[in-house]
Amino acid sequence: MTSTNPAGPDPAARPKRRTFSPEYKLRIVAEYDAALKNEKGAVLCRERLYHSHVKEWRAARDAGALEKLVDQRTGPARPKKSAAEAENEKLRRQVERLEKELARNQAALIVLGRLLL
Repeated sequence: MTSTNPAGPDPAARPKRRTFSPEYKLRIVAEYDAALKNEKGAVLCRERLYHSHVKEWRAARDAGALEKLVDQRTGPARPKKSAAEAENEKLRRQVERLEKELARNQAALIVLGRLLL
């Protein structure tokens, strides 16, 4: 029997999300706003951005929320749980599932006992 998983690691690396610094965002918004109407699209194409990026960054700049220009999705990752904590959580979920299954089976046995009497 052959395995469906390849022996080695995945040959195609996962793409990484682009991140933009607050300085970059402010520079692009200023450049976009200064561009002539028919040149705005060229700025977006050159930087591989969408109009929604500029719109969101401009709104944050106008609201005075420079710290909002920092992408929250690229913040530090959550600390990983220790192996013992992960195992405990897994076992708690398993116990909870088994207790529900036991209660269901006991209810079924009670109903069967009444039917047989």
